[in-house]
Amino acid sequence: MNQQCLCDDNDRRHAEVIDKCALSVVIPVYRSEATLELLFERLIPSLDAIGRSYEIILVEDGSPDGSWSKLELLQRRYPDRVVAIQLMRNSGQHNALMCGFRHTKGEFIVTMDDDLQNPPEEISRLLEEIEKSDRDLVYGNYADKKHSSFRNLGSLVVNTFYQRVFRTQATVTSFRVIRRSLLDSIRNCEQSYIFLDGLLAWNTQRIGSVMVAHHPRSVGQSTYSISKLVTLSINLFTSFSLIPLQVVSFLGVAVLLLGLGLGAICVGLLLLGKESSGPMGVSTVVLIVGGVQLLALGVFGEYLGRMHLHLNGKPQYHERQILDRLTTEQKASCHE
Repeated sequence: MNQQCLCDDNDRRHAEVIDKCALSVVIPVYRSEATLELLFERLIPSLDAIGRSYEIILVEDGSPDGSWSKLELLQRRYPDRVVAIQLMRNSGQHNALMCGFRHTKGEFIVTMDDDLQNPPEEISRLLEEIEKSDRDLVYGNYADKKHSSFRNLGSLVVNTFYQRVFRTQATVTSFRVIRRSLLDSIRNCEQSYIFLDGLLAWNTQRIGSVMVAHHPRSVGQSTYSISKLVTLSINLFTSFSLIPLQVVSFLGVAVLLLGLGLGAICVGLLLLGKESSGPMGVSTVVLIVGGVQLLALGVFGEYLGRMHLHLNGKPQYHERQILDRLTTEQKASCHE
């Protein structure tokens, strides 16, 4: 009976702390063993200086290094402010963020990277911008990005696609602040392939930006590979746009017109008593038609494959364990 009362009291105190939370900071963690201590040396003072209640949600996304051990230490050091979540396998940055969102209680939710390229000191600037405007979402944009040339090119491609699909001039980055009302509109999304910024843009047009600093990585290198950037672009199009299907339709019409044109030329040559173009012309037509058909099948297959995986219940992520204030208090009670 006493143990039950203790648990109920812990639940109540935990709820009181979280209910008063004004700001939630969500950080996906992957291969960050070397930077997490440095991150917290700057993040905690920056959040304390804002002068509001806050929580930090750290989602370890199946990292192969010792990141989870670092998170366990940080959660024990700051048990009333840190929630650490370990996923069972790598699910991708955007799915990890969705996991973190479902554990937040803040009025405003900030997302940032774990590599210190997003300076924690700039969080106050994001908050100031969203509070003085009627925006639901504010991105931190960079006057001088410190990414590699390859990463900058990938970001340019993704942003070009994003602006084309959603007809907006907004530039998306991983450093953003979201109002609770907007977050609540997307947190129940269960799509297997998530493009977070697309979900946000689908639910609001009140998107703004503010210039913030961007720092070079202090340790290691970016984990965004060509395949990840390509996957992100494919997720954007196949989840939020029919443009690939429309492109295939356009190519089909173009090839049809090309075939009709070549056919007309052959008939004209025959009527003039001349020989039509030989095997080379036939081969060219066959290659063009075959290439378009394969492209069309690939695009249709991409859409159908994603529908198949979604209908079969492919999960966004699975949580292995969660460490929060209540968990820490229960462990301390058991230890005593």
